[in-house]
Amino acid sequence: MKQFALLLSLTLLCFSSTISAQNHTDVEQHKDYQAVHTAVLDYVEGLYLADSTRIMQSVHPELRKRGYWFHPRENGFRDNLDMTYQQLVDLSKTWNSKGDKVTKDSPKLIEIYDINSKTASAKLTAEWGIDYFHLAKLDEKWYIMNVLWQSITD
Repeated sequence: MKQFALLLSLTLLCFSSTISAQNHTDVEQHKDYQAVHTAVLDYVEGLYLADSTRIMQSVHPELRKRGYWFHPRENGFRDNLDMTYQQLVDLSKTWNSKGDKVTKDSPKLIEIYDINSKTASAKLTAEWGIDYFHLAKLDEKWYIMNVLWQSITD
């Protein structure tokens, strides 16, 4: 019985790995892959380049954004930091306006996990940390609807 359970576990592990690999390939082949990628890229470059127009074209006005910022002096997180669409637009105008927050080596790694006909999910690794996105396709355009983020602690 133990051998059967082990064999079943190994079979399921191999099967789930195959599905995962297929899904990632499928996402990159999706007809909306570039549009979803562009929405996330506009978000990060809107902040990196202090260009609020990039935020306005990629983020929906009904944005829900919540984050967890690590405060080094307190050696702990400040939790549930909410941000509205307007606060994000305003932040994008000032966050890197002096060019001192990012460098040419600052990360902007975009990983798209899933794309459906109306919804998508993605992850961004940026200078400030990790952002997880829910996007929606409205009137044939992709918008970021939800962001959950955390600053990097390492």
